[in-house]
Amino acid sequence: MKNRLEALRKERGLKQEDLAKALEVSRQTIGSLENGRYNPSIQLAFRIARYFEMPIEDIFIYEEEEK
Repeated sequence: MKNRLEALRKERGLKQEDLAKALEVSRQTIGSLENGRYNPSIQLAFRIARYFEMPIEDIFIYEEEEK
């Protein structure tokens, strides 16, 4: 799954540490999300969407696997 987290964070002038604190996660979690190494739980995805006041679908882009 791709996401726009890094771009949204930078548009708002936030450091990874700032966003991590606001979402009550580690800075490493934010870095892993931004780099695509980690997909968020549904709860974290909702917290991120609420923080940015955007629908989840505008932040996280689901890509179906090719069969």
